[in-house]
Amino acid sequence: MTLINRTVLMSDAQHFSAEQAINPYYDDQNVDLARAVSEHDAISHALSEASITITSVPSPIDSQDGVYTANWALVRGDKAILARLPDVRKAEEAYAKQVLEQLGKTVIEAPEGLKFSGQGDALACGNYLFCGQGYRSDEAAQAFAAKELGYDRIQLQTVPELDEVGRPMNNAVSGWADSFFYDIDLALSIIKAPEGDQKGLIAYCPEAFMPESQQILATFDGVDKIEVSIDEATHAFAQNLVSTGETVVMSAHAPKFTAELKARGLKVLTPEVSELAKGGGYIRCTTLTLD
Repeated sequence: MTLINRTVLMSDAQHFSAEQAINPYYDDQNVDLARAVSEHDAISHALSEASITITSVPSPIDSQDGVYTANWALVRGDKAILARLPDVRKAEEAYAKQVLEQLGKTVIEAPEGLKFSGQGDALACGNYLFCGQGYRSDEAAQAFAAKELGYDRIQLQTVPELDEVGRPMNNAVSGWADSFFYDIDLALSIIKAPEGDQKGLIAYCPEAFMPESQQILATFDGVDKIEVSIDEATHAFAQNLVSTGETVVMSAHAPKFTAELKARGLKVLTPEVSELAKGGGYIRCTTLTLD
């Protein structure tokens, strides 16, 4: 079996906070830092139990979202496309570049003026790259990343956050359009890579996507698919997981999706996460794949 996510980059949760509400999940600014650190440790322990190698670095100082390393870049082999993040997270860019170069990666910067949320908005399944546009990433940036790294891009868009009269909302802090699925890793996950004549396996929440993207996913024949409910995707962060292809490290509160994975012969590990979710991130967000 072709294992995925064999090596990941994690920082720590020492500077985590929820003061700058840069996505719709920041409804509670009262963060129990000790609990957040404990949750981060539990995620790390579960990843290790899944035989994932963890490269650890300190989180950048004064960066409330520095724990979410998935947004630092998109990595394939010895190349890394550096993210372009919201202003609140700008300090993470230079830090991420330094870390990745120290790890021996050739760091390539996305074109100036484009938004790019790194792995958070671009998930690889073999040679396919499932990309989310419109909120934290521009299609042109993802096209650039896919070309540089040699991926076949599947371009998608999730549903926007709406105001009380049904109009799409902009985030008050970032000024950017916003969504409860602002990164695609909240709406779609990679479970297995393709191998030989066997397709890869993804899971996704149909209701999280715009109608055109729903159609693309429903008719796309390049992978097998599991459908996840909107309830488990939104309330349990069910899609924000890390899979090796054999073991899935995921939410402890998505029983239907968990049962589906186990029925397919996958082992499931479920660390408890609640405090880190106050920043709109979960298990996948805390890891940047280095494979």
